[in-house]
Amino acid sequence: MSAAGPPSRARAAHLGPERRRPLVLDAALAIANEHGFGAVTIGAVAAQMGVTRPVVYACYADRVAMVNALLDREGGQLLEAVISALHSSGTAGTPEEAFVTGTQALLRTVTERADAWRLLVLGEPDPAMSKRFRGARSLVRTEATRWMRPALERWWDIEDLDAKQPVLIEIFMSTCQTAIQTMLAPGNTWTADHLGEFVGQALHRVFRDA
Repeated sequence: MSAAGPPSRARAAHLGPERRRPLVLDAALAIANEHGFGAVTIGAVAAQMGVTRPVVYACYADRVAMVNALLDREGGQLLEAVISALHSSGTAGTPEEAFVTGTQALLRTVTERADAWRLLVLGEPDPAMSKRFRGARSLVRTEATRWMRPALERWWDIEDLDAKQPVLIEIFMSTCQTAIQTMLAPGNTWTADHLGEFVGQALHRVFRDA
């Protein structure tokens, strides 16, 4: 009987690049969360998927293209979720309810898409990620300013609002970022609704007393 040769890699199902790209990005996201962003390579993704490197190269020309596609997908979806959470406060009956409702909606997205948030918020320093994070933060700041200004004028007669609003928005952004990091922290016992209520009430007091 002849000696058995090394096991051959299973032939990848024929999906075509368009249908396989989301699977490639899913594998890249899993690797980034388990081993760090620097571990995301063409070879690592191929191994994660159980395919050969040419299969991954057929989807993305190189690691840079693959990483950019991952950041575009995850960052874009999270940005939409953040803006949707901000707008969800528009039907609230009181200012405090608006802050609580919006913060709870934001933190629910963290629970639902923890891997993506972990990649973009807690990931190791990387120039590409840092640039994307700053860009997304700037867009959220602009949208928050546009959305909150009429509400602040309607709810409270804040003296020197033009001067105070940039500071208030930065407090809002930093507090929300801290709440997100709390939700993602190992051993966290907060629920999205419980932490959202606590943080939303605190933000309400800051804006009310400005």
